[in-house]
Amino acid sequence: MKRASAWPKPAVARVHTLLCDIDGTMTSDGRLGAAAYRAMEQLQAAGVHVVPVTGRPAGWCDLIARFWPVTAVVGENGAFYFRYDHATRRMTRAWARDDAQRAQDRALLAGIGEQVLRQVPGTALAADQRYREADLAIDWCEDVPALDQTQVQRVVDLLQGHGLTVKVSSIHVNAWFGTYDKLTMTRRLMGEQFGIELDRERDRLAFVGDSPNDEPMFRFFPNSIAVANIAEFAHLIAHPPAFVTRGAEGAGFAELARLILAKRRGG
Repeated sequence: MKRASAWPKPAVARVHTLLCDIDGTMTSDGRLGAAAYRAMEQLQAAGVHVVPVTGRPAGWCDLIARFWPVTAVVGENGAFYFRYDHATRRMTRAWARDDAQRAQDRALLAGIGEQVLRQVPGTALAADQRYREADLAIDWCEDVPALDQTQVQRVVDLLQGHGLTVKVSSIHVNAWFGTYDKLTMTRRLMGEQFGIELDRERDRLAFVGDSPNDEPMFRFFPNSIAVANIAEFAHLIAHPPAFVTRGAEGAGFAELARLILAKRRGG
């Protein structure tokens, strides 16, 4: 990974959308700070669309789409996208699986979650599980003492044994029925809402993240960036991002925003 400052100016100038993970990328110590929030505002004001692409739940993403300075949001690791039109006061919601499938999935996931908690001491359901529509989130370090990597892998193995798609984030192990991920729903969002064929225009978007569940995005986008705390998970990522910031977490996100704005101005 090269330093983010080495990201070529012509490549930065072409970017019209910054896709961004939230936890550990925009947040610092679990909180969204003023610098990261201001960075979103400044990017939007400069004509760079900000689109969070997160593992966080539908309940949170409804708020994010409405209240944050963002263009849209992809949530639950690609289960849906939400886009709020402030002029018409209308929320557009699109799902990877239909209402009936999600209801059936939730019933099955509840039982699987109980099994994981019984078999891996120290785990818990994520505090935001009740606000989820499509996936199961097992907390391994957000509100519980951090599990070691052997325990995390045990959770992954149990979930995969049920035929689930499983991704590890900086705080949760997420699992769901279906083959979608952050990239598949981002591709759908861009096509349906903005008329952008992502495979043709991938060099006009950038992605910033921090953990293994961001790997599909790191692999796909030539303009892929990680904040410095990616180092904690580097051994788990087969396709690392092209660039890395000096700062960690929200400070790294704010650093990246300053770099984008400066290079777009010719600095």
